[in-house]
Amino acid sequence: MVGKDRRLRVTVSALGLGLGMLLAQGAAEAADKVKVGLMLPYTGTYASLGNAITNGFKQYVAEQGGKLGGREVEYFVVDDESDAAKATENANKLVKRDNVDVLVGTVHSGVALAMAKVARDSKTLMIIPNAGADELTGPLCAPNVFRASFSAWQPAYAMGKVVAERGHKNVVAVSWKYSFGEQSVAGFKEAFEQAGGKVVKELFLPFPNVEFQPFLTEIANLKPDAVFVFFAGAGAAKFVKDYEAAGLKTNFPLYGSGFLTDGTLEAMGGAGEGVLTTLHYADGLDNAREKSFRSGYVAAYKAQPDVYAVQGYDSAQLLAAGLSGAPAGAFDKEAVMKAMSAAAIDSPRGAFTLSKANNPVQDIYLRKVEGGQNKVVGVAAPKLADPARGCKLMK
Repeated sequence: MVGKDRRLRVTVSALGLGLGMLLAQGAAEAADKVKVGLMLPYTGTYASLGNAITNGFKQYVAEQGGKLGGREVEYFVVDDESDAAKATENANKLVKRDNVDVLVGTVHSGVALAMAKVARDSKTLMIIPNAGADELTGPLCAPNVFRASFSAWQPAYAMGKVVAERGHKNVVAVSWKYSFGEQSVAGFKEAFEQAGGKVVKELFLPFPNVEFQPFLTEIANLKPDAVFVFFAGAGAAKFVKDYEAAGLKTNFPLYGSGFLTDGTLEAMGGAGEGVLTTLHYADGLDNAREKSFRSGYVAAYKAQPDVYAVQGYDSAQLLAAGLSGAPAGAFDKEAVMKAMSAAAIDSPRGAFTLSKANNPVQDIYLRKVEGGQNKVVGVAAPKLADPARGCKLMK
């Protein structure tokens, strides 16, 4: 009986050791994964943007063999529907239910502002692949909130410089009356008036109103040297078509942030030809990463990439840079954040770094619509950093 009892104890011990090894192996595999919460619009007006961002993000992960910084990527996805009223609940699903390591989102600035509050309160790492609200890397900045896209101020400020350099003195600004439109007009006005110009009238209409005729009549009466606008999507296409149909384009040159002509040229027909815009991306950029990115995107998705796909791609690059700078094992958020802040990203848009506010310091291009493309004319503002006014990280 003693011999049998001894053999039984040895067998139980061996089983325990084997189970312990399996549990340890499972824990190591779990630690090697990074849990990414994608909170983007997959239905509604901005669905195509959400899909492009997702495609770009996953393209970069695929190019790395399905890993970032040597870690497998596990995705958790929520459709934010571009609904700010649901944003807090949706973000909490990813943070509290799914325990994601990083939130990636979103397109709509109102949704992004609510997401960022959840990220700040829970100290969850967040990467913004589009939303341009100045506040996100301004007064509401945080060390765990990073932007891989742009601020509203950046392309608009660059265009203010361009319009002044082209000799225009008196300009009318037109936009929808909501935060991004107002911030775009403010950024343009800051640069234009610093250079000696004057914004003689700011015209705003409620979003998403597209009844432009009263504004076109007022522009004709004011007779400015030029007109600066912020519109996007279907509203942008209609404004440019109406502007040309009213006979204003020949007498009053039209300028805008790049969203005026990105993804809208086909809907404009020929009305967009010759329009100048500023943005951190353009068709025909001559760099190796752009060429490989574009060919890879076409092969994977059978479609041409746009600025939104680039921003998704660079969001993944930024996370990879952070993970590569952190020790192996459990997700070390502080080490990841430190490495992300110091990263230099080799982007299809051209290389960029991050400011102390975690916003891209990047070239803003001057683009001209030619043959249905936003072709590069030159660099309107090299390595432009958002001033991040009110951000405590800038001190």
